[in-house]
Amino acid sequence: MSRWPHKAKGDGMEHLAPDELRIDRPPQTLRGIALDRLRAAIIAGRFPGGTRLVERTLCDQLGVSRSVVREVIRVLETEGLVETLPHRGPVVARLDWAQARQVYDIRRQLEGSAAEVCATVADAGVDAALAQALAQIREGGDEGVFVATTRFYEVIFAAAGHHIAWEIVQRLNGRISRLRALTLAATERAVPGPERMARIAAAIAARDGARARRAVEDHLTEAAALAQHALEAE
Repeated sequence: MSRWPHKAKGDGMEHLAPDELRIDRPPQTLRGIALDRLRAAIIAGRFPGGTRLVERTLCDQLGVSRSVVREVIRVLETEGLVETLPHRGPVVARLDWAQARQVYDIRRQLEGSAAEVCATVADAGVDAALAQALAQIREGGDEGVFVATTRFYEVIFAAAGHHIAWEIVQRLNGRISRLRALTLAATERAVPGPERMARIAAAIAARDGARARRAVEDHLTEAAALAQHALEAE
């Protein structure tokens, strides 16, 4: 007998089982792989700000067609990692302190509010998800750190129900990741970044909203100061 349910006259797709059409792990396309590789290279600083992105060279480096490279560049433009200049074409976007300051101001507002609300509604599942993300961050590895850090904040925003705010943060994620790479390399931190994030998680676990907001603000204030120093030195 077929595992697909019989479709009676007038039936809609609501008669399918919830997991009937689900693809648990969709295969990553060639475009997706190329996008991840070039994005990671820019975030890690292997392509400094102002570097021209020559299609033919990228085709050779990534092993993909020009149409794929063009698609990837268009996506990176929407993320603020690439800009197209007259007579030069696409280049890696420069990141200065004026832009970075705005990113940190937005993050303070959105992340502080999300952490405060999250602390009032969190449960054991949220605590476990944050602890898992922190464990992955502490394991190290640049790409793993960025993925786990994004996951840490995604859990907070989702628990708080701040879905629109998370969409805004995701649009800034390229810039945020570049700044994160910049500040992770700093040696003058008063408190290591993972410890700052652990304090946020601890405040949420204690169900203390005001403390969670302060922990976010302390974390971002220090990170912003480090970013300012690094960007102005450049």
